[in-house]
Amino acid sequence: MLSPSLQQNSEGLLAKGLKITGEGDLTSDVIDKKKLIDQHYYSIASKATILKPSELNVPNDKFEKQFGLSWAAALPKAYNALDACEQLGIDAEEMSKQWAICKKNDKLAKLGGGFYCGLVEVPGKESIYVFNGFFMSMRNQFTAPGRSIHWYTVEWDEAGLSWEDFRGKVLGTTDPKESPVGSMRRAIYDDWKSLGLPGQPNVGDNGVHASASPFEALCERMNWLGVQCKNDSYCKSLVKAGISEETIKAWSVDPQVKLDTGKKGSIWDALEDMNASACLEKTKKLQGLQ
Repeated sequence: MLSPSLQQNSEGLLAKGLKITGEGDLTSDVIDKKKLIDQHYYSIASKATILKPSELNVPNDKFEKQFGLSWAAALPKAYNALDACEQLGIDAEEMSKQWAICKKNDKLAKLGGGFYCGLVEVPGKESIYVFNGFFMSMRNQFTAPGRSIHWYTVEWDEAGLSWEDFRGKVLGTTDPKESPVGSMRRAIYDDWKSLGLPGQPNVGDNGVHASASPFEALCERMNWLGVQCKNDSYCKSLVKAGISEETIKAWSVDPQVKLDTGKKGSIWDALEDMNASACLEKTKKLQGLQ
């Protein structure tokens, strides 16, 4: 039997004319072991948990300006956030506290978008340089023992419901208290006590997540559910339209790509809120610009 909150989510999806094609649970130990949340937030997590400091493209000028020594000289004492926790013998929450101290003491350098380094100085331990230490507390929300997420795959006719309305009206806005009445996030916000939630939802914990576009949905199915392109109807449609599997794989981590404006930007942002057919055409066009 589904919990009250999951039952409400299922009913909310069906009531809006969506067809639930699959659902299940992913436990925290699986999310941790397979680094699913790390892949989901790849641009941030790649510096925090996936890549080693020696694999990062650290701009020496910005690093040296902040810390007073070259990146090459600092490298032996540099760690990603995951390894830093082990090196210092601290957990994710303590790393979050240490990261706040770095910021307060002006021992934090911004090296790029979502790319930070802090000089972490834990009493009794050797001071080390840590990349994206803030990510550990975010990660812990999904990987702490006993946690799990419940997922759904859904489909609908774009002629009757746009992707933008799916996100804004069916699910609701990021801030649940501003979501329209009847949306899933608003319902969870209003009924959180009867649903047995530990606290009222907010912008950070708003009850439910949905992919921002059909392309992002494909990327999330591939990551979270391990779906292969050959078994995914939308992926097969992209390939049939001339978009290579190599492009799909490369763009699954939301890289910066050349846009039709002539500038570079997030591929996921460029496709946000597009219906499936329009998203396919836009993806094909952007591939041709690279």
